[in-house]
Amino acid sequence: MNGSVVDGIVMDEREVRPEATGRSAGPVGAGAGRDRWFDTLRALALTRVIAYHMWGYAWLSFAFPAMGVMFALGGSLMARSLDRTSVQAVNSRLRRLLPALWMLGAVLVPLMVWQGWSDRPAWPGLLTWLVPIAQPAGSAWAQDVTGVLWYLVTYLWLVLLSPVLLGLYRRWPLPTVLLPLAAVVLLQTTSPPLSGNVHSVVVDLATFGACWLVGFAHRDRALHRIPLPALILVAAVCLGIGAAWTMTNPAGGFDLNDIPPAQAFYSLGFVLLLLRARPPMAWLARARPLDRLVTWLNSRALTIYLWHNAAIAVCFVVGDRVDAWRLGQAGYLAVALLLLFVVVLLVGWVEDVSARRRPRLVGWPTRTPAATTHATRASVPATARQVRASTWT
Repeated sequence: MNGSVVDGIVMDEREVRPEATGRSAGPVGAGAGRDRWFDTLRALALTRVIAYHMWGYAWLSFAFPAMGVMFALGGSLMARSLDRTSVQAVNSRLRRLLPALWMLGAVLVPLMVWQGWSDRPAWPGLLTWLVPIAQPAGSAWAQDVTGVLWYLVTYLWLVLLSPVLLGLYRRWPLPTVLLPLAAVVLLQTTSPPLSGNVHSVVVDLATFGACWLVGFAHRDRALHRIPLPALILVAAVCLGIGAAWTMTNPAGGFDLNDIPPAQAFYSLGFVLLLLRARPPMAWLARARPLDRLVTWLNSRALTIYLWHNAAIAVCFVVGDRVDAWRLGQAGYLAVALLLLFVVVLLVGWVEDVSARRRPRLVGWPTRTPAATTHATRASVPATARQVRASTWT
């Protein structure tokens, strides 16, 4: 079966937990099937992103640092792919990432011009819509939509750098993980001689680089070799540094998304715990509607991420016309989700094409992931004792 969407953005459907196939535990993700813990984390992260952009509550950045989680998942899956072949791993992710961005640009760039994009750059500046090595050019009118594209820029650079980063990590693991943290602190406490776009890219790479590298550690099972009390202590220290930095450097508000060093440390502490925890996920298959929702969110994650802010921006105009205000925030959220679903119907098939699957209009799963995995015939279910033991091992 060909790969599916998103590890943050791009995922391989063959990702699996050892106990899902009854095999002995090798490197994490060494089996053949879907890791439902990863799928659930990705769905939660995407949901949190939508909620944050809908309501802007700062506490959501602490409750679930979604971007750090998505980069950590991406790092783990990228390391898994690099262990097979470096060139193919990079090419595969570019193939799945870029077409969805091109579809957004094909719609948004003409709309920005039509709306009077007076300060649009010359054509070389528009090339960032083809290969987003920097923030794709955008107008003030479309700022809500283009503002989320920093994630694709950061993801692209981490993918391109991953063959080198993985080699550095496996030779000097701790210094390599600490390097982005040192960089983000340095960038925020000094005045580096970097231009605006370059500075933004470097800051984002430094902010989430440690999470990406911890994904490498997850893949190599290094996190599982750390004694649990020690790992919890390290995570607590990182969470504490992130919270303390926020309180002492609020930058006009107590929002992790506005304070890169706080985001870097807090996200790192959070993902250390999430990637070490491997709870049994058999309950998800029994909750069939939720199981299929998680699968659908994963299969259309890139489309949802790219277009959700557009749906939120339009929902207030549409909501006022249909009296959604009578239901308060819930009414506008319902309108936004309906608009987003329509967009997924119209352009979500691009993710199927880029993943070399047969295009599907909705992308709603007709079978659960367990029915589509390629486990070996010799696979047997894990015992209840093995499943219970997998939670923190």
